[in-house]
Amino acid sequence: MTDSRKRRNAWRRGRIAETLGMVWLVVRGYRIMEKRMRTPVGEIDIVARRGRTLAIIEVKARADRNMALAAVGPRQRRRLQRAAAWLVAGRNDLATLDIRFDVLAVTPWRVPLHVIDAWRTEEC
Repeated sequence: MTDSRKRRNAWRRGRIAETLGMVWLVVRGYRIMEKRMRTPVGEIDIVARRGRTLAIIEVKARADRNMALAAVGPRQRRRLQRAAAWLVAGRNDLATLDIRFDVLAVTPWRVPLHVIDAWRTEEC
């Protein structure tokens, strides 16, 4: 399989995982505010709200849950933190909400694993 075909397949799997993740979140009472949100400082897979909490959610599709969770490293966390700060800075209605960083691990033939409050930051 060529590299471009592998990238295309990975992109497709990622989009399917994001869609499954959004359905899972809606069923759990979240309201999806944005998906694949591009900011000048990085992309956020899903921005969701539930009550007074704004969840910045990174979706990872891997063969197993441990691989999915391990795929969100320090560099990616910093990117998400910067993107969340950019989002909140431009929206007064979001500035009063509690901001939380979650990971949604999507694996074949299993219910998505939603890791709530996967890490904390003082920046937002």
